[in-house]
Amino acid sequence: MTNRLHTDPTVVIRAARGSDGATLENLARMDSQRPLTGDVLVAEQDGVIVAALDGDRSIADPFRPTADLVALLRLHAGRAARTTGNRSRVRVPRLRAA
Repeated sequence: MTNRLHTDPTVVIRAARGSDGATLENLARMDSQRPLTGDVLVAEQDGVIVAALDGDRSIADPFRPTADLVALLRLHAGRAARTTGNRSRVRVPRLRAA
């Protein structure tokens, strides 16, 4: 019996770049979906884009297990929305005269 070393794939969540356009179109085609538009987040697994999210819509590689990656994208998008919402409110400490 051989002892095989199993490594977990590296996952990167990032904003899509202009150079990702063709890859996202191919991913949408594989998933039988329209291409995403607007602010798109992508999930890369070992350097390959396997899932993407645009608001409520997601696309993913149907030949890989990607449900967890789509959940991560939704979690990241929700966290980013909350952080952006907090940026509009700036808390300035009040100075008191001594």
